[in-house]
Amino acid sequence: MDTQNPATTDLVIVVPARLPSKRFPRKLLFEIKGKPLILWTAERIASQVPEIPLFFAVESLEVEVLLQERGYKTVMTSPEHPSGTDRVAEANRLIGARYVVNVQADEPMVSASQIHTLAELIRGRADIATLARRFHTEEDFRDHDKVKVVLDRNRHALYFSRAPIPFAREHRGYVDVSELRHSPFYWHLGLYAYKADFLEVFSSLSAGELERIERLEQLRALENGYTIVVGETEEVAVGIDTTADVSVFEAILDECPGSEG
Repeated sequence: MDTQNPATTDLVIVVPARLPSKRFPRKLLFEIKGKPLILWTAERIASQVPEIPLFFAVESLEVEVLLQERGYKTVMTSPEHPSGTDRVAEANRLIGARYVVNVQADEPMVSASQIHTLAELIRGRADIATLARRFHTEEDFRDHDKVKVVLDRNRHALYFSRAPIPFAREHRGYVDVSELRHSPFYWHLGLYAYKADFLEVFSSLSAGELERIERLEQLRALENGYTIVVGETEEVAVGIDTTADVSVFEAILDECPGSEG
């Protein structure tokens, strides 16, 4: 792998690309309109922010070969990592960047504005930067696969959960759809940026109790007192977690043929 010079590398994108998946086996190689999912994501990132060096942190020779044949840079990492952040941390030991943006391998609609927002936020005082958007429907708010985040007045994350938080006590948890766009009901998007020194600390921390319960790696940082700043976006994330999500992505491609670039 061609790594950058640690003395000069400022910002890079690292995509953790783990092939095994419980809910959707081998999804990164699943073909959508004749192209593996991982290539949809790779081409999207490369076209949106060609000025930022892009690396894939892989644990499978199959994925590595596919990406390298298309000209993408890869870093082989351990298959034993408990989270994508741990995988990104290992990769950056070779890359040597000061700041790292982490884009998920199964999100083929990430945008330049989202990446630039993260890059700007991580140069502040927080250890981690991430993004969220307001919920627009009650159905999405109650969906356990859509992670929620609550913020303090400085837009730092207080907690992340798969449960619908905050809980509207007077309405027994139910919320008026008209309130969703104007109240603090935020859908967390799985995009992050890290300072390099924090990545090293994170990878040395044991998984926390809340992280194990919710299966959300960002809770490890909060449990240990680190700060996560949250930027707001109105752009929709398209994560491919199930075959139903594939249909959603295909519909977007059919409606906007140029949306992949």
